Amino acid sequence: MSRGIFPRVNFWWILVSSALLANVSSVKTHSCHEVKTAFQLRQIGLLKWVPETPGTDVDLQVCKHNGPTCCTRKMEESYQAAVRREVLQNIRSYSFELKYLIMSHATAFQDTFQSLVSFSMSHVSSLFDSSYQALARDASAHVGDLFADLSLFIRGGNASVESAVHRFYDNLFPPLYGRLLSPGAPSELGDCLRMTRQDVNPFGQHPEEMARELSRALRAGRALSLALGAGEEVLNATERAAVSRECVRALVRMQYCSHCRGLTLIKPCVGYCLNVMRGCLAGLSELDRPWRRYVAILQGISDSMAGAHDLELALLGVRSQINEAVLYAQRHAPRLVATVDKVCGQPTGMDTTAGPSPETATSPMTSPAPSETSPQAPLGQLAHLRSSLPLKSSKKDKPKSLKKISRELMSYIQNYKSFFSGLPDLLCEGEMVVDDFTCWSGNDVVETWSYSGRVVDSGLHAQKHNPEVKVRSPEAMLTEVKEMLERFNQEMEDSSPGWGTRGAWVEAGSGTAEGSADCDDEDGCQGSGEGNIQTSHEEHNVSSEGAAQETEPGAHPARRAPTIIPLKLVPKATGCAPTTSVALPALALLLSTLGPQWTLL
Repeated sequence: MSRGIFPRVNFWWILVSSALLANVSSVKTHSCHEVKTAFQLRQIGLLKWVPETPGTDVDLQVCKHNGPTCCTRKMEESYQAAVRREVLQNIRSYSFELKYLIMSHATAFQDTFQSLVSFSMSHVSSLFDSSYQALARDASAHVGDLFADLSLFIRGGNASVESAVHRFYDNLFPPLYGRLLSPGAPSELGDCLRMTRQDVNPFGQHPEEMARELSRALRAGRALSLALGAGEEVLNATERAAVSRECVRALVRMQYCSHCRGLTLIKPCVGYCLNVMRGCLAGLSELDRPWRRYVAILQGISDSMAGAHDLELALLGVRSQINEAVLYAQRHAPRLVATVDKVCGQPTGMDTTAGPSPETATSPMTSPAPSETSPQAPLGQLAHLRSSLPLKSSKKDKPKSLKKISRELMSYIQNYKSFFSGLPDLLCEGEMVVDDFTCWSGNDVVETWSYSGRVVDSGLHAQKHNPEVKVRSPEAMLTEVKEMLERFNQEMEDSSPGWGTRGAWVEAGSGTAEGSADCDDEDGCQGSGEGNIQTSHEEHNVSSEGAAQETEPGAHPARRAPTIIPLKLVPKATGCAPTTSVALPALALLLSTLGPQWTLL
């Protein structure tokens, strides 16, 4: 009897156990717990909107599914707001690195420019204080106005170097005439002297030479300021780019519709993600061509800045040019007095025969210029500056020159020449499947690399074949930015045809191109231990020609992995991070002419 009972009991318990296990499995499969957890962790919305168990009669607009779903209409609306926020944050996170690069170097350039302008202005003021004391008070304001205009010009303001220089000499002529050329001349002559200065020509060719030299040298500095400002404007527009309704729906399907089926960990297929991102960022991708051209122009300007310290030498040379102009007027004083008498008329009670002779051109009141005195004289005149000059700074604290800042800028920005065309690939990088065997295709789970849709290229033209996103007309703001950048590029190339063309990046007289043998101790080529980035000639060729050699995106992912542009601008601890340090790099050029006792690194 026992033999008949035990088999039936065992069979009964087997049936009960199987039913219980099936029931438990069914409960786990039809639970929305994991969906609720992901909803909470990503801070998408209120947890009360997530159901405990899947439903079937749900009015969904994007994540439509015939079977059970863990999504509700409220959740879908929250997903749409989340993807809009996430994609903009991701774009800003990538553009911030490039924006920081441009802004930090713009600040470094402006600080260095301003330090050079301030020092050169003090240098010119010391000329009048030491050598032409009778003119010092009257010339002080005019010197300040001259360098204020030069500073405004370098910063890209509405100023003209030629006008600033000629206005300075126009204002300098009346006090020069009344104090040195014809002492005692009445002040009523001031307006006439100012208006007829170019006709009387008291300074010879020195004003024209000074204006020509400053215009040539400051042109690259002004262009660089304008270029960095244009780059910042483009990136600001990138951060304000709108996300279309079609893009939002496509992003929800790609990132969150799988959650509705309880698949919170699955990644989108590679080709699928590329189609969605390239469709969403088609307007930004249109900036690729003008941006590449912009980087090439920036390279040309940078190479001009890295020439033979033209800007520093031009600013520091203002003192000697003004000194030569004053000496010229003193040497031709009799002729100038006679000419002024004819042009402006003879003042009442003025003895026209009492003009200074060439022998008395350098009277005790107008001591000779520093170039005509012993080497010890300027040292005594500038002794009050010794305490503020970095006479022997260490290499570690050595300020960066315009040349070094220019090279540093280009060593970083070359990594970003493909920024706008590679941005969709960058945004997909964190979403891509690497080792999994399955991926999300937008509608179902498929095998990895088996996405059947056609993978399109970046840009508006290619999006007509995009199977995932319908792309219509580009955003008006991005169209305006593109036109602005193209217009800026054309203006830069018109002003200097060499900029933007690799064969003419280095201006005549600059010596050598970046990355060539023009490498001094300031660049770390003498083993200074600063760990600065060095760009070889071969690397320079690769970086400048990389645009033509890049593999065009859009090939089917089954045949190749997607192109991911590495953007690795992080301020590294190598001494070459973007900096805003203020530099006085050209002091050595000045002080080396003043005496052997003055030594700067």
